[in-house]
Amino acid sequence: MPQMNRRRALQLLAALGTTGLVAACGNDPDGGESGSTGEPIKIGLIAPKAGGLKAIGDEIVNGFQLFLDLNEQRLGGHPVTLITADEGDDARSGKAAVDELLHQGVLALTGVVNSAVMLGIRDTVEKARVPLIGSNASPSTLQSVVYIWRTSYVLDEAGRALGGYLKSRLRPGSRLAIIMPDSVSGEDVERGFREEFGSTDPRIAGRAIWTTAAANPSKNAYTQDIGKALDENPDAILCFFTGEAGVEFIKQLRQAGYKGPVYAPGFLTEGTALENMKNDALNIQTALNYSADLSNTANRVFASEYRKKLHVSPTTYAMASYDAAQVLHQAIQLAGANPSSQEVNLALGKLGQIDSPRGIWQFNQPRTPQQKWYLRQVQRDGQVLSNVLISELATLG
Repeated sequence: MPQMNRRRALQLLAALGTTGLVAACGNDPDGGESGSTGEPIKIGLIAPKAGGLKAIGDEIVNGFQLFLDLNEQRLGGHPVTLITADEGDDARSGKAAVDELLHQGVLALTGVVNSAVMLGIRDTVEKARVPLIGSNASPSTLQSVVYIWRTSYVLDEAGRALGGYLKSRLRPGSRLAIIMPDSVSGEDVERGFREEFGSTDPRIAGRAIWTTAAANPSKNAYTQDIGKALDENPDAILCFFTGEAGVEFIKQLRQAGYKGPVYAPGFLTEGTALENMKNDALNIQTALNYSADLSNTANRVFASEYRKKLHVSPTTYAMASYDAAQVLHQAIQLAGANPSSQEVNLALGKLGQIDSPRGIWQFNQPRTPQQKWYLRQVQRDGQVLSNVLISELATLG
């Protein structure tokens, strides 16, 4: 076998992990991918193209496309046409996006940011018998599915990871205020937190305060609810927001005079949201299944290539989409030379451990990852803010 150059090694490593690299080198004397002459396939990617969740949608597209870039625009040896469709902001627009992609004959689907959209397209995907590897939205109520897999998380796990951490961290007699958006996602996070922390623990300052779930909130959208929370004189605040909503919430919280500890699922400070919060984000602690500074081989490849291409650090959204491409790559390989959607779905169930930038994980019975969760803190790294890895919190799923 000719000596493999560095670029090719990175491609194979990113696609298959270290074990897959050995197998690929052994199976193909020319250094190419096994099955590289496969027929072209179409993959449909569903993501918001406007509104407050657009930045997350962009990350999902970027992560999936990076995997394709590192693998000569192929999955499982087949040339790929990636077709994107706008999920919009509700179940109706999400279903329209799925219908459009199915009409174009996609082998599999991926993406989906909004939990309401994921629940709204469930029956359409199951009836079509086309696998969907969701790379973000993952409500806990999405159960008993056959064709829907997720490479992200289940939202109550973010609450559980924080619940276990804060249960031991908060001093006796302290008070924690909880502010959540009135949404499926907010309910998941709050429930997971209470289950782990203890719903009758006196350190929880009354009931959760439910606020607007708008993706593009106004400049005073949270003012009244923040006032209610601060009236309890809390020692810390637990919240859950993403994208532009998170930026606006933290801005209004600081304007209200609160300077104390803030804890949240890591989506609060991911990507452009952290940049837009600026110094208001300093010292916020979050729980997430990924940090860009994790030290493992798969992440060194992924993060390095992502920064090289896009000039920013990767987020959990990009990572989960990159992994969605990776599991599709492996499943399509297993499915054979002319895979059907049903054969790819069966192959997904045969995958073992995934060598991921987040660390090793694998699908559990509900088709979601069993994975580690990490504690991160916003700190200044030179002239920029960064989510710095502090410690491991738990293995969940």
